[in-house]
Amino acid sequence: MRYAIVIEQAGENYSAYVPDLPGCIVTAATVSEVEAQMREAIAFHLEGLRADGLPVPDPASQVGYLEIAA
Repeated sequence: MRYAIVIEQAGENYSAYVPDLPGCIVTAATVSEVEAQMREAIAFHLEGLRADGLPVPDPASQVGYLEIAA
């Protein structure tokens, strides 16, 4: 599966979340650390859903960028 993540700078660190997995959130000092932690968080989140007998949401969010003239 391939889930979109949103990474935001939060003061001195970074935070990230998965739009398709509410509650799946991490923070870290760098972007590379937040990406590594997010991989673990997604796996843990999906494992928890399965253990609780809940459905695993299919990835549905899309990511894109728009060029805006300044």
